Amino acid sequence: MGYRKLGRTSSQRKAMLRDLATDLIVHERIQTTEARAKELRSVVEKMITLGKRGDLHARRQAAQFIRRELVTTADEEGNEKEIFALQKLFDNVAPRYADRQGGYTRIMKMGPRRGDGAPVVVIELV
Repeated sequence: MGYRKLGRTSSQRKAMLRDLATDLIVHERIQTTEARAKELRSVVEKMITLGKRGDLHARRQAAQFIRRELVTTADEEGNEKEIFALQKLFDNVAPRYADRQGGYTRIMKMGPRRGDGAPVVVIELV
């Protein structure tokens, strides 16, 4: 198979990747295991590519995958407002990569996890 199973059924794996992708869009930097980060990278890069397209069909495709989660952001004047993660993807994240042809994420190794020794990494948007 062309993907990692991550010790889960397909529905559990899809739910986990949806949660991780939404968290990465919201926080722009998360800490997870190396295997999860490598799978997450392909998912998030597809979502950012949809955000770069920006049309209605791309927005609906991304909305099928990204969780409906509120994000507090600040505009130019410093006023805070709440928007959804999908709106942040299309309005804030995707325009940053308008001139970039892929490679929107970076994975940095942190070392083993204390409990089970799993390799932990930080995945962030470049």
